[in-house]
Amino acid sequence: MGRTLTPIEQAPVGEAVPASLPGALAGTGLAVPVLRAPAASVATPPASGNPVEPPAVPSPSSRTLPAAGAPRKPRYEEFSLSDLAAIRNVLRSGSVIDWHHLYFSEREEVDRLLRVNELDPQSETDMARLEDLREQAVEYCERHLGFHIPPEVEDGIPARDLFLVASQKGKRRAYACVVLKVMHVLHHLAGRELLTKLPVSGDQIFHLVEDKVMRTVEELRAAGCGIAEFQWSRKHSDSLITKLLAKRETIAADVYDQLRFRMITTSQDQILFVLRELTQRLVPFNYVIPGQSMNNVLDFRGALESSPALTRFLPELQELAAVAADKKAPVQNEFSGPGYRVINFVADLPVRIDKFLCRTPEDPLFAEHGTVVFVLTEFQIVDARTAEANELGENSHERYKERQALRVKARLMHGLKDEP
Repeated sequence: MGRTLTPIEQAPVGEAVPASLPGALAGTGLAVPVLRAPAASVATPPASGNPVEPPAVPSPSSRTLPAAGAPRKPRYEEFSLSDLAAIRNVLRSGSVIDWHHLYFSEREEVDRLLRVNELDPQSETDMARLEDLREQAVEYCERHLGFHIPPEVEDGIPARDLFLVASQKGKRRAYACVVLKVMHVLHHLAGRELLTKLPVSGDQIFHLVEDKVMRTVEELRAAGCGIAEFQWSRKHSDSLITKLLAKRETIAADVYDQLRFRMITTSQDQILFVLRELTQRLVPFNYVIPGQSMNNVLDFRGALESSPALTRFLPELQELAAVAADKKAPVQNEFSGPGYRVINFVADLPVRIDKFLCRTPEDPLFAEHGTVVFVLTEFQIVDARTAEANELGENSHERYKERQALRVKARLMHGLKDEP
């Protein structure tokens, strides 16, 4: 389901975007940004996934984004090893629990990851939250698993510095990784638990995600990313019913794409640039859903080998490829056309909820679970030429829906012809 771009999306690069627009949520009295999102019946975000589906054809009122000057040519010397490891995980959808170490070389990279995970390195409250997660993780490791965590990893350095220790050689690296992996799970579980305790609906949470992504797209364009078109959509109830009827293995908890964002780049060489900016500003590579990514557009290794600035990182990335549990072939959607190509991934996107509720992080509501919730969000990225080819012949959305409807009818009618 396509949508018309809002005035915020149409703001020229360099023009200030309002922090919020007038409006209130019925029954809450809380002021929130007004977003012209699709009207749809939305449940609380579900917990599992499905193969990639082609995007719905945009409505006639949909428009491309306004010109923002010539896209900046990617400067590959600006890419770091941590950037490429993050992009690789987005494309391959492995689990960071299987990583043997991290790839940070300086604190600035660590702080960037913390901000993407909605933890402010300059906030005493957020860093106290990080320390609390470490304390819980160490206690779990020692009590439940019998580990003896070295004192320096346990509490001898700031929890924020564990990311650097986990990126350096030595025995401490292994223990730093162990603690960070458990912290990763604890933070995720806390966010999911907090979502069940809040006085807000799934629809309101979806609005927050839409606002967050929309503003990030403006930041990307201001940074010189060549994004020609940006759309988002929510699934109508008819589409959800059809998806559940069409696939034997799909149940209601296994629909990832209730909230989907689609970006079309001006050219294929912009894709790597866009992925880098997304992982630095919006999508935490550590919360990409394992096994749900599909990429038949970007030759990642070929891109690395095409630039000396990137080729130098190949040995470390090959080492990561050897240990990462992401060798399984991506699941192809059986209803897609034979030539349909896309980069598709799903992330559990972190969202700060304290400001939305007009409460401080010290509020008792956040004492146990923190201030961050998670929302399953699907992203599609494709270049303009490929997007055009995706709408031709058997690859088109109309053909996709026709094949899907035939399967639904066949499943519903199965056995009826044998009835007297």
